[in-house]
Amino acid sequence: MFRIDFNKLRFLVSDDNAHMRRILRTLLHSFGAREVYEADDGANALEMFSHYVPDIVITDWAMPIFDGLELAQMIRQPGANANPYVPIIMLTGHSEKRRVMMARDAGVTEFLAKPISAKGLYQRILNVVANPRPFIKTKTYFGPDRRRSVGNAYVGPERRVGGKAEVIQQPALLEKARVAG
Repeated sequence: MFRIDFNKLRFLVSDDNAHMRRILRTLLHSFGAREVYEADDGANALEMFSHYVPDIVITDWAMPIFDGLELAQMIRQPGANANPYVPIIMLTGHSEKRRVMMARDAGVTEFLAKPISAKGLYQRILNVVANPRPFIKTKTYFGPDRRRSVGNAYVGPERRVGGKAEVIQQPALLEKARVAG
């Protein structure tokens, strides 16, 4: 088992609810994070994303100007910003399968339903730090591999069809955030 050195990671928290931002900031600080930047809407989040180049983005779905889904889509535009591969953790009070699939299809890395818990947030962060999924680039999608399994034997209705997909392996943030020993 290893521990994450949170003080080596930069976080961007985007939520229009100041109370929720404070909860997330408090949790991240309790994990050991030092650099936690906050935005109150999608436009400010995109600006801060470009300025601070965070290692992990935590965003609410429902925000003014543009929402977390639109933020994820803008971040995932190859060539549009410094790091289209950044892990994105989506928070929302709506966890219906349809919404989870919409977030997945927008390039969200992890999904966390509200009310959040410290354990749930930590597990999502641990997952994106220690087990980065490869990125897939096709004509219609760029983002983390939507499949979590490693086998290619899937033949169900959501099997990728059409042109070739470029698979881009991602280095783990673990090397940046690993605690020695």
